Amino acid sequence: MNCRLPIAAALFAALCIANVSSAGEIPVPKNQDYPAGTLKIAVDATDLKHRIFSVHETIPARPGALTLLYPQWIPGTHAPIGPIDALAGLVMTANGKRLDWVRDTLNVYAFHVTVPPGAHSIDAAFQFLSPLDKSQGRIVMTPEMLDLQWNTVSLYPAGYYADRIRAQASVTYPPGWQSATALNVASIAGNTVVYAPIDYDDLVDSPVYAGTYFKRIDLDPGASAAVHLNIFADDPQYLNVPADQIEAYKNLVQQMYRLYGARHYDHYDFLLALSDKLSRIGREHHRSSELGASADYFEHKSAHIPQYELLPHELNHSWNGKYRRGADQDTANLNEPLQDGSLWVYEGQTRLMGYVMTARAGLWTPEQARDMIASVAATFDTGRPGLASWRTVRDTTNDPAMRASATYISYQATYDYYGAGMMIWLDVDGQLRALSHDTRSLDDFCKIFFGMQNGSFAVNPYSFEDVVNTLNAIAPFDWASYLRARLDGHGPLTGGIQSHGWKLVYTDEPSADMNESNHATDLTYSIGAVIGSDGDVEDVVWNKPAFVAGLAPGMKVIAINGKTFSGDALKAAVIAAKRDKTMAIELLAENLGENLALHINYHDGLRYPHLVRGEGRDTLSELLAPRP
Repeated sequence: MNCRLPIAAALFAALCIANVSSAGEIPVPKNQDYPAGTLKIAVDATDLKHRIFSVHETIPARPGALTLLYPQWIPGTHAPIGPIDALAGLVMTANGKRLDWVRDTLNVYAFHVTVPPGAHSIDAAFQFLSPLDKSQGRIVMTPEMLDLQWNTVSLYPAGYYADRIRAQASVTYPPGWQSATALNVASIAGNTVVYAPIDYDDLVDSPVYAGTYFKRIDLDPGASAAVHLNIFADDPQYLNVPADQIEAYKNLVQQMYRLYGARHYDHYDFLLALSDKLSRIGREHHRSSELGASADYFEHKSAHIPQYELLPHELNHSWNGKYRRGADQDTANLNEPLQDGSLWVYEGQTRLMGYVMTARAGLWTPEQARDMIASVAATFDTGRPGLASWRTVRDTTNDPAMRASATYISYQATYDYYGAGMMIWLDVDGQLRALSHDTRSLDDFCKIFFGMQNGSFAVNPYSFEDVVNTLNAIAPFDWASYLRARLDGHGPLTGGIQSHGWKLVYTDEPSADMNESNHATDLTYSIGAVIGSDGDVEDVVWNKPAFVAGLAPGMKVIAINGKTFSGDALKAAVIAAKRDKTMAIELLAENLGENLALHINYHDGLRYPHLVRGEGRDTLSELLAPRP
């Protein structure tokens, strides 16, 4: 503290710091406007060599105790992962004089400071030291592009709902760069773009992509609510989007409107980075989506078939997850814990509708869509012993808050609310069709539950009972028991396949999602392992033959049947063991400096999941068909 302050002012400051620095003194959010004024957040994003974002923020405030928060609970991640460890160099001043600040003793995201008499604002200067290596986190800045997430470069006052705090942001970009965001531009001066004022909650929900190689495509020409595909690439050659793919993305927008009958944005921007340098991401926002894919995403479509669900999935979230979200996800600010119990709807139904809309838009053929569904179904047919024995689907919704990672994904059922939720909702569609004699379907639920209040993007929260009541209004049934049996029980989750007239089978023909663009050999449904091109064991399915033989994730396979490891050699060994039932598959694996000889006793050959026609009417093809 500056000891030359007048004694009264010094005592005032000391008392304020003493009063607010103890644990438990962070103000509770109030649902009222922040009275002091608009936050001004200025970001300098020009230091590409060091990958540093420099921030100067002016925070209007009244004299006395003030607590500033760095966002912790990040929407779309469902988790407390705000990168507070990357905030550095924090200096606060008022009226040109430096202020002491104190980090809360129990909450490292909270900073306590005293606004001195006569001051109407404080200035906070700091840096966001973005990761230099993927081991440190997501790479968000490269020589060609950047992904600016406002939660990483801003502080906001505690004590108020985030949507009742106004903020205005600006960014200085490297010379010649172009940018895209859902934010509206207020002015441009040189390389600095000033964005229009917006609620802080919506600012954080509106990331910016910028870069030197850029293309913008209008996906709904002439519409009152424009939809644009904004592409940033490592090299201009990757910006060439085939005409048929542009048409498919245009179809996607129209198919979404036909499904929901309403939209919940005034404009929408896909932010897509085609990069092998910038870290990949798929994160939803209300009026935009933050996306990352391989640099050759458009150039070699056949190598990236599973990735083509990315844009439909995130666009779907504008309705499911952003406009309508579980009441436990509708928090007052970005430091109030999210509760994730509704993620089986938020992510599970979106996974299903993402697959459906990818097919309806023409980004997948019907055959590819069935293979993708088969892959998810197979996971819960044979590959999730954890869900069959000790975990429930509802329990897996806690994984984001736990920041879950698992050595054995199959046994931990890590983040299974995505796939399991998808299978539950496929089953719901089949049940709706059966109850209504094929007159109602999941499309009706989507239109009723998400398609109200056209044009509004205010959050519209819901409860489990709201889901049940909507289903009952479409087709009366004991939906509460039906859903709880699947969410809280340990029974099978593949009933939706049969109810749509199909069967899950396994053949030696790789399915559409078994592409090896990442150069891994996926033998999940045969020996029960996924092994990278360098022999690194990426996954082993609990109690499958590879597991029983002693193979574990983290090991490195050196040789197969006495030959140097390769994916082809491994598959050849699996095929040979089917021909000769007396032959084991012999692996030499390295484990923490030890070489282990492992004998896998498996003789059923290569197995990949597919769907074939079963009994009854083919309603799956009807579900996947585009709407006129």
